[in-house]
Amino acid sequence: MKTTKAVITAANPAEKHLPLQTITTAVGDSKPVLENDLDDLAASGIESVAVVLLPGAVDEYRAAAGPHADMLTFIEQETQLGYGHAVWCARDFVGDDPFLLMVGDHIFLSNSGVPCVKQLLDLAAEHEAIISAVQATDESKLHLYGTVGATRNPADPSLFEVHTIIEKPTPTLAEQELIIPGLRHGTYLSFFGIHVLKPDIMDLLGRKIAALEDGETIGVTNSLAEIAESERFLATELDGTRFNLGERHGLLRAQIALALAGPHRDDILTSIVQLLANSKA
Repeated sequence: MKTTKAVITAANPAEKHLPLQTITTAVGDSKPVLENDLDDLAASGIESVAVVLLPGAVDEYRAAAGPHADMLTFIEQETQLGYGHAVWCARDFVGDDPFLLMVGDHIFLSNSGVPCVKQLLDLAAEHEAIISAVQATDESKLHLYGTVGATRNPADPSLFEVHTIIEKPTPTLAEQELIIPGLRHGTYLSFFGIHVLKPDIMDLLGRKIAALEDGETIGVTNSLAEIAESERFLATELDGTRFNLGERHGLLRAQIALALAGPHRDDILTSIVQLLANSKA
């Protein structure tokens, strides 16, 4: 399933500023989060990207895209009906093509030098299937993520056949429905923030949106759960880490990780030790 289109969602009013934040990359360059993510998309073979954002934010996001602005299509979510609605707003851009879905408020740090996006795209092409990246996540953070129940592929321990998907489960529900052998106790596989999807999810989202009542919103996880019940749905642990910038100190954690991944690691470690020595408990 060759994929050359991507959709980035950035329309959450509470987190619209996060893709615009400036970070220092592992090699010491300063750039917006959005440009950093677009670097990975472009390096992974993505040719065109739709960014779904709030009305009036196009100019800010175009500036934050840096040299990648020409590959972007901006789509304003005029009505705030949830994450699923934001994805559905990109239906005309997606057309009949598979696409990569990425949340705009995360940073994805590869451990191998191969972008996390490319790792996922390569697996989607190899297996010709829908696939979501997942990360082992402590039960204390399950309220932030959709989480999967799956069986491990015996031929590839990093690949999973998904049978259940639950949006932001409680630890009790996760213990009943989502335990995966081999994971540490209290740890579950939650979404990483990038998926490779088929275009028919847009029809499914459209039907759900048409059935919404006043005041209701729609996510994506329930639609993914329906798809997992009817066709092959894979998940994989990538050789990398996601950093949710919307978490408390999320940007700080991401920045520290980026600094430690670069050539100035020893200097950063020395600075951290000095800060710890001089800080008060």
